[in-house]
Amino acid sequence: MKTMKFYLLAGIFAATLITCNNSNAKNNESNNSKNTETMKFEKVALPYATDALEPVISKTTIELHYGKHHQAYVDNLNKLVVGTEFEDADLETIVKNSDGAIFNNAGQHLNHNLYFTSFKADGGGEPQGGLAEAINSQFGSFDKFKEEFNAAGTSVFGSGWVWLAKDDSGKLSIEKESNAGNPVTKGLTPILGFDVWEHSYYLDYQNRRADHLKEIWKIIDWETVSNRY
Repeated sequence: MKTMKFYLLAGIFAATLITCNNSNAKNNESNNSKNTETMKFEKVALPYATDALEPVISKTTIELHYGKHHQAYVDNLNKLVVGTEFEDADLETIVKNSDGAIFNNAGQHLNHNLYFTSFKADGGGEPQGGLAEAINSQFGSFDKFKEEFNAAGTSVFGSGWVWLAKDDSGKLSIEKESNAGNPVTKGLTPILGFDVWEHSYYLDYQNRRADHLKEIWKIIDWETVSNRY
């Protein structure tokens, strides 16, 4: 009789243990799934090889700028949004509504997505279509626009960005932004942005930011940029 009771209790214990293990496995699976869903931000894929923009932007700079700096912003953002109101928000919403470390990393993620997709190996020339018409209308000519844009980028104090942006009516403006700033915070749509943080040009141009800004027009992918207008 005692033997039967022993086996009965052992069976109950084993069944309970299996149930607990299954429950823990499901909880772990749920937590892992949640973590996977949260880690949703990724760098935009480069539409060119890392050496394709030379000599305007070197392979070494692309590997550092895109591979290290941009990746760090993405990794930081994925960690920072966990457990916040921005955990399930899209990138632009986060940039418009956040501040502090979340804004800094989200802003730089958005900025670099736009920046790195604005170039191509055989770029340069001038925009076409509606963007070209708007530039000529508002700035007098494409050359005058470039001159004003370069001057704005050169005069950004410290680290930041210079942007060509549009409002809801299609009116263009040149916007200077410090650090992670993006025109979306002003209700504008960014069309083209030049990164004037030193890590974007220092290996190739040292402290000659103005020279870098003059050269970068040679690699602009105007088809992609014009589609943002």
